[in-house]
Amino acid sequence: MATLSVVTITLNEEQNIAACLDSVRWADEVIVLDSGSTDRTVEIAKAYTPHVLHVQWQGYGGTRNSALQRATGDWILWLDADERVTPELAEEIRRMLKSADPHVAGFAVARRAFFLGRWIRHSGWYPSRVVRLFRKSSGLFTETHVHEQLKIDGPVVNLRHDLLHYTDPDLFHYFAKYNRYTSLAAQDIASSGRRFSVLDLLVRPPFLFVKMYILRLGVLDGMEGLILAVVSASYVFTKYAKLWELQFHSPRRQS
Repeated sequence: MATLSVVTITLNEEQNIAACLDSVRWADEVIVLDSGSTDRTVEIAKAYTPHVLHVQWQGYGGTRNSALQRATGDWILWLDADERVTPELAEEIRRMLKSADPHVAGFAVARRAFFLGRWIRHSGWYPSRVVRLFRKSSGLFTETHVHEQLKIDGPVVNLRHDLLHYTDPDLFHYFAKYNRYTSLAAQDIASSGRRFSVLDLLVRPPFLFVKMYILRLGVLDGMEGLILAVVSASYVFTKYAKLWELQFHSPRRQS
């Protein structure tokens, strides 16, 4: 039977890491790459796996690729610390590993997000399928600062059961990530060679709000859906405002 390695990267995830690793106790190997946690993340992770390693942060994609290099399994299951594999998904994965078509390179799962205490069922967030289970020989992450993508060489098949994502328990948590993520996203856009346009600020944020709240039925997600659409539009505005700042209003240009 094919072997499975679970990989995750952490930084100060003591509130999440135990539940995450407990959901994959059945895997052949679990690898945790930590980038300097100052809380109990490392201590907790070591209770679940001996493969807890300290690595220098190389960006999301680069750090994940470093984890792939250390994995010994035939297949990789990539998880974030705030994600959980349900018993039903675990059983489905085990069945797939026993009988997977040799031409299949990966499996995609629908990720169900828990945002401000509510499971988001619409808003373009669900079902939002992501490839999380793949052959080690067939996958590699793009080395971007944030929102890295997994590049798969070969066919991908959908799994039936959901992956649970406990993304933001409250708005404090959301905005604690907001400033860093928007800065990294702006850097990625600038690195791609794309230039800022005022239309990025005037058109993209309201279009995203309409798409999420109206076209993708975020209105059915209640107050949480409204808040999600508003803060998502704000995220896009801030990302492109920071791109403008990088390209036209940096301290170097002022001097």
